[in-house]
Amino acid sequence: MTQTQETNSISAKNLASTLEPLIRRIVREELTRFLETRADVFQLTPDMPLYEDMEEISQRKAQDQIKLHSHEEVWSE
Repeated sequence: MTQTQETNSISAKNLASTLEPLIRRIVREELTRFLETRADVFQLTPDMPLYEDMEEISQRKAQDQIKLHSHEEVWSE
């Protein structure tokens, strides 16, 4: 008996659309967990990777390379 393996191809755009909700949820959960343990400390400094990411997002938004979602779009489930 032979087994066949089904291969699905997905474009980069479809992959990003598929992963985006999952990534948003994971980031939200991790930030929530961090804030629960360190509620008194949450400050971004230029040497932090998240700070760099936020800078990049800001620059991409200024160049209309991304669409940022409203608070309601992001957090409503």
